[in-house]
Amino acid sequence: MNTVTKTGRRANPASARIRVSEAMHEGVLTCSKDASLAYVAAVMAGRRVHCVVVTGDGRDPDDLWGIVSDLDLVAAASVRDLDEQTAGAAAATTPLTVRRDETIQRAAQLMTEHGATHLVVVDDEGRPAGVLSTLDVAAVLAAP
Repeated sequence: MNTVTKTGRRANPASARIRVSEAMHEGVLTCSKDASLAYVAAVMAGRRVHCVVVTGDGRDPDDLWGIVSDLDLVAAASVRDLDEQTAGAAAATTPLTVRRDETIQRAAQLMTEHGATHLVVVDDEGRPAGVLSTLDVAAVLAAP
């Protein structure tokens, strides 16, 4: 049974028990901040993913710069050609990270507080290990 929180929302007990590591997608697709958004779109479409993590120079995957999501691509395409835009310009903020051992509930709080649809999951050393999306959280919440 779900309980009601102080905000009046129902808390999902599974989200407090299940760890990010159980719901995340392992591995991180990256590109440099200088990569064209056309390239990023091709990577997303080819790999059927909803985001690419942008790194500072593209060589060091630990050098997190931002995240370009499918929604960022749609917004960018409405302005001008994707070949004329870079991943760094579309991902102007530092990506949010969450540790593998955090709960789904904590990840959902981070997403809500920051209006984020993706979190970069980091290992014990702070290195990117995967991605957690709102769809991954929804799958946990929908589980019986």
